[in-house]
Amino acid sequence: MIELLCNRFDITGTTRDAALRAWERVRDLRYDAQAHVKANVLHAFLAQGINESDFAGSSGYGYDDAARAAYEELLARIFGCERVLARLSIVSGTHAIITALAACTPPGTTLLSVSGRPYDTLRNAICDAEHALTTTQSMAYREVALCDDGTPDLEAIARELQRGDIGAIFVQRSRGYAPRPALTIAAIEAIVATARAHAPNAPVLVDNCYGELVEEREPTHVGADLVMGSLIKNLGGSLAPAGGYIAGRAALVARVASRLYAPGLGDALGPTLGYGRAFVQGLFFAPSVVEQTLRGLDFAAALFEELGYGVDPLPGATRSDIVQAIRLRDKAALVRFAEGLQQALPVNARFRPEPGPVPGYTDPVIMCRARLAGRTLRRPAGRGRRREGGRERVAHSEHRCRGEPTPIFPRSRRLSDYGHHPGG
Repeated sequence: MIELLCNRFDITGTTRDAALRAWERVRDLRYDAQAHVKANVLHAFLAQGINESDFAGSSGYGYDDAARAAYEELLARIFGCERVLARLSIVSGTHAIITALAACTPPGTTLLSVSGRPYDTLRNAICDAEHALTTTQSMAYREVALCDDGTPDLEAIARELQRGDIGAIFVQRSRGYAPRPALTIAAIEAIVATARAHAPNAPVLVDNCYGELVEEREPTHVGADLVMGSLIKNLGGSLAPAGGYIAGRAALVARVASRLYAPGLGDALGPTLGYGRAFVQGLFFAPSVVEQTLRGLDFAAALFEELGYGVDPLPGATRSDIVQAIRLRDKAALVRFAEGLQQALPVNARFRPEPGPVPGYTDPVIMCRARLAGRTLRRPAGRGRRREGGRERVAHSEHRCRGEPTPIFPRSRRLSDYGHHPGG
């Protein structure tokens, strides 16, 4: 396949040689966890007994929406949890996460991030933005850095929990833009055990964005009280048009629903607006999409390593999310990378992405996008951030099978009508 593509698109010289070597390195990689995930999802569908009538949606308030009820029950089976809130009205992963943190951190207590500094949009919403949680929720916020090898510092976490003021514990599974590996389910299990030993009443809330269906288990299978994420990333299978979710303990999900809508309304509202089939179909396809994503990321890692760039994770390394970091060294290379990637996409190939401001981010961001029929293509795409000092000029190649649409930044003249996408 790689040789065919090189011949068809006249890819020659060093790039062709690197691509062929990269393919030889990754062609026989196995993705055993995805076989289990596929079986788990199929079992959930059969156990749920999905019927075509379950695709019927609603408009307006969304009372008694059959598609919503069937979809949330499917997700609960897959996550092995009591209850799920999955709604179009949750517009992003950040929205889902911040809503859960606000609902589950009592006033006068401290929110403790045990995976270091969170993703840009999250930290901004927690403590940096004008109306951040720390200024509106009467809560404090602290962080525990990860160890040098990227694993949780369980001793430091234990010391923080023993201070007695922790209202909720936050874990970010994915690397985001940080120079650290994604947290494995085993690492999250160790965090949960530490929390139970030293602060048993503090719920453990896990940002699950980019991590769903990558490993055989989810954080809820190892004791996390809630997981939160976006429906237009992994779980959407490139078909879900929008939305976010919160899954876990029923009492906490109910608390989040009251926060999202209004006390007394709970989770009884929320129309699917005719997208029930897309949600359910996307979920069924999601394990295969995630597997193809992982295969593409391993090839990308091998290719750019062959070309002399630093990559993380390395090809064939254990993954717990669908993010690939490539160190492109300077701003010009990062922009050329995004432009070249955009030119290879089957839709919007003639658009030119440009770095610029995106809501929730403090650094310029450049993005790529290809969409068909209003939904994201299962194609590789990229997002890059440039920051002077620290880990600058890093491209994150994310196989945007998933869902969070692979947006082109809307400063390009031909994209002037596109809205900004907060990305996550």
